[in-house]
Amino acid sequence: MRYRVAREAEPAFKLLIVATLVSVALWFLSSYIPLIDYLTYPLRIFATFIHEGGHALATVLTGNSVQSLSVSPDGSGEVYSLGNGWFSSLLISSAGYLGTTAFGAGLLAWMRYGYSSRIALLVSSGFVALMTIVFGFIAPFFNLFSTSTVGGFFFTIFSGVVLAVGLAAIAKFASAKWANFAVAFLTVQCLLSAAVDLVNVFFISSMTSSHSDAANMAAATGIPGIVWVLIWMVVSIVMISIGLRVYAVNKNKATATDSVFEDV
Repeated sequence: MRYRVAREAEPAFKLLIVATLVSVALWFLSSYIPLIDYLTYPLRIFATFIHEGGHALATVLTGNSVQSLSVSPDGSGEVYSLGNGWFSSLLISSAGYLGTTAFGAGLLAWMRYGYSSRIALLVSSGFVALMTIVFGFIAPFFNLFSTSTVGGFFFTIFSGVVLAVGLAAIAKFASAKWANFAVAFLTVQCLLSAAVDLVNVFFISSMTSSHSDAANMAAATGIPGIVWVLIWMVVSIVMISIGLRVYAVNKNKATATDSVFEDV
């Protein structure tokens, strides 16, 4: 069955298309122009915070404890946790990739329903701040830095504070149009990052025995890591499809509020 973008959703959808084209262009040019890579660097770190934050939240929700959350300058990250049971391992290991996809899909729905972009930016800022303070600072401090290096600890705190303050500043001082574009841009970055990370872990799982979330799943369940990667890919595609499908819903079926994207 074919769907058309609802008329009232066209401003937000066009903005999403522009953000996608800009994101793809930046990702492509960053391989050839070093300066571009510096421009996209904060976005890569933001996506890492969302990914690792998903692991941390899943750990807490399954009744386990987080010893540390760290983000590295190269854009990678780690969450050390204490837990047991294959079900907990399943949720915790899956929460990184699927959490990033869910965050992006959630922003898609947020845009479609015309809610405030400033609130979305403040929520994103608050999430990064919460992960930084609770799991990046307090957790490793009380665990005597047993699972994190001093350098990793300080970089996590520094990058988390800069991101949180930056997102809050955009929410407060940017014009409505730029705030809308920022949300669309974050949406695309989260979805692209999740897709790229899944492709990378697919090749890692199929060609090497290196440490990864898929390897953790294989150790916990006995099912090959590559199978889990394929499952995560399918679930991610379903979530993104649902987020995009929302744009085909008529306004009278979705919400009665006016869209904040009408002036885009």
